[in-house]
Amino acid sequence: MKPYTALQLEGRDIYIREGCYNCHSQMVRPLRAETERFGHYSLAGESVYDHPFQFGSKRTGPDLARVGGRYSDEWHRVHLSNPRDVVPESNMPAYAWLVKERIDAHLTPMKLELMRKLGVPYSPEEIAKASADVQDKSEMDALVAYLQGLGVASKGWH
Repeated sequence: MKPYTALQLEGRDIYIREGCYNCHSQMVRPLRAETERFGHYSLAGESVYDHPFQFGSKRTGPDLARVGGRYSDEWHRVHLSNPRDVVPESNMPAYAWLVKERIDAHLTPMKLELMRKLGVPYSPEEIAKASADVQDKSEMDALVAYLQGLGVASKGWH
């Protein structure tokens, strides 16, 4: 497993800040109905660098543990801006303002350093270039990067 990129980590913070975990779980349970709908059941190693874990138990919306790569970046942007444009029956709120909000790049290295103290193996080089990696990126860019990374590493495990 690789730690989140700087942009993905910023996206994860937005996911938490906006309360996405209140409606979406990130843990496919080893039950046939779940694996048929969401893919292979979740593995412990997939969440090794999550502090705090995002397992959740609420499923107002679908489980997101395997959403990475399932849809294009553009699909996610449209969905986050106005969910009913791609899923007419959705009751998810819109997050259109995320396009306008910019990542505060000077805070990103501190976030990686904090995660390093919690055991996430960020290198000094990754921490040093973190600001540049998120410079001029929107909160939408970050959230899409985070979502696109969910479940991607596990695809080679099973």
